[in-house]
Amino acid sequence: MRIDWSTLVLQTVNALVLIGLLARFLFRPVAGIIAERQKVAQALIADADAARQAATLERDAAVRETQQLVAARTDAMKTIAAQAESEKAALLDAARADSDRLRAAAAAETEAARLEQGKLVAARATQLAVDIATKLLDRLPESARVSGFVEGLVDGIMQLPAEARSELGANDVALSLAAPRSLGEQEQESCRAVLAACLNRPISLQFEVDPSLIAGLELTAAHAVVRNSFKADLAQISAALLSGDNAPR
Repeated sequence: MRIDWSTLVLQTVNALVLIGLLARFLFRPVAGIIAERQKVAQALIADADAARQAATLERDAAVRETQQLVAARTDAMKTIAAQAESEKAALLDAARADSDRLRAAAAAETEAARLEQGKLVAARATQLAVDIATKLLDRLPESARVSGFVEGLVDGIMQLPAEARSELGANDVALSLAAPRSLGEQEQESCRAVLAACLNRPISLQFEVDPSLIAGLELTAAHAVVRNSFKADLAQISAALLSGDNAPR
């Protein structure tokens, strides 16, 4: 096989010229276009990365904000629940206090009414007993209504303080002696003698009639009263029956 060097050289030169032309008029513009496209693509990629990072930051901020909102809502619900529970407890305590107060007031009113009713019953019973005793004692003989009470009157005088006894009938000051009926002269003299012996000095007596005594005697001075009568005894019995210690329970 024989090689035609001239033809080979011409083809080589043609190829080189073609390559030079392609490099000048095709490869360089294409390369520029490709480089420009790469820059644009890189810019787009950078913008996309920036947008993605911004979106990620916004998403994270939204997540944090959502979490904060949820936490704030949870705290608010807890606070509201605690306040509601506190108000509920306060209302229940107030209701219980009102109920206890009303119950105590009702119990106090009931007890007061019961005590008042008991006092009324006791007063009626006492008055009835006093009325019965008065009627029974009113049947005593006239003589027994005075004579049997002189010694008791003396005992009452002796129980007075010494200073009070020394003032009875002193300086001829008359003493008042009440009886349930008029006393005869002998009874008056007997009373003067007994009282004078008790006080160790003569005394002046003014005699009075007080049928409410029923039976007995009452000696009255300026600063002392000595009672020994059924009236006084019944008054003491009535007071004892109506006192708090003897009130019905």
